[in-house]
Amino acid sequence: MSKTFVELGVAPVVIDTLQAAGIEKAFPIQEMTIPDALSGRDVCGKAKTGSGKTLAFGIPTVQAMAAEEKGRVGGVILVPTRELATQVFSELEPLAEAMGLRSLAVYGGADIDKQIAKLKKGIELIVATPGRMIDLMDRGVIDVAQVNHVVIDEADRMADMGFLPQVEWILRRVEGEHQTLLFSATLDGAIDGLVTRYQNDPVRHEVESKEVTVDEMVHRFVGVHEMDRKKVVATIVNSANRTMVFCNTKRACDRLANDLAKLDVSAQAIHGDLRQRQREKALRDFSTGKIHALVATDVAARGIHVDDVDIVLHFDPPEDHKTYLHRSGRTARAGGSGVAVTLVLWNQELEVKRIQKRLALDIPIVEMFSNDVRLKDLAAWDPTAEA
Repeated sequence: MSKTFVELGVAPVVIDTLQAAGIEKAFPIQEMTIPDALSGRDVCGKAKTGSGKTLAFGIPTVQAMAAEEKGRVGGVILVPTRELATQVFSELEPLAEAMGLRSLAVYGGADIDKQIAKLKKGIELIVATPGRMIDLMDRGVIDVAQVNHVVIDEADRMADMGFLPQVEWILRRVEGEHQTLLFSATLDGAIDGLVTRYQNDPVRHEVESKEVTVDEMVHRFVGVHEMDRKKVVATIVNSANRTMVFCNTKRACDRLANDLAKLDVSAQAIHGDLRQRQREKALRDFSTGKIHALVATDVAARGIHVDDVDIVLHFDPPEDHKTYLHRSGRTARAGGSGVAVTLVLWNQELEVKRIQKRLALDIPIVEMFSNDVRLKDLAAWDPTAEA
């Protein structure tokens, strides 16, 4: 039986704000970490995206900050991507406001002058990507020396994306006594070094989370011809509600999204070269069902968290079995299951078979054309019956 927020020591005004958003009971990671964080301890939490960790660090941070000096930055939450910055900010802004705090998300790709103008008016809580945070510190707009609360969210993704040196650059400039909360899906290697160097006797909590396995989804490998490949994508997308399509380059994403539009498929590309506003709109349209396909690069997809994705389609085969699982796992989120489809050109068969072997997926690659009725319900079709 999960605990109520009252039992965890959360302030009534915060509980009221949570209830207004329909949040009544705490998730396991919140149950574990909130009491320790509220007592002022450094916390090291091992939890995956989607486990409820934003409130696990957000509630204690805003609650502690309410009693502290206003008009200067007292809390900094570092996140790896722009999408995550906006997500975390939108989840925590109502709580911060309820506690009389002003908050702001700062990230690259957005107008820095507007961010500076808001900061000069007095902001207490910042959600930031490391690069933009350093930029603002270099310009003398933000001083972290007297920050009391530091949160490092998704530390493992920070490491994957090469941001740890920037994160450490920021952390080294926090001078006084302060609380550091760190959350990560893994706590080995470089992340363990971060914990050792920048946390003071942290209490460790771990939410057992299953790794996505090949058994949790249906796998299909479709042999296609270059001239017909995009039409195959169109047939598959039009047979589903939400499809995430993966390409290996930004240019390929743009090209495929444009070609799909010509085939009357509602699709949008999402990658690092797009303006933040465009990325947010694409994500919003995909979440609400306005568009049926999101065409993404692996890096851009790291910041995307959408449940109820029916199909993950590998337009370009992934570079290795880990990437295949990472991409395909997006269709098995929140306890659901889905279909992972890999399109295979004649000269890609060897690399795809290598990935299949690593994952012990003994599934034939079956050639299909875009008018093949089997493409309309790939989950129902059994490729092994035809081998």
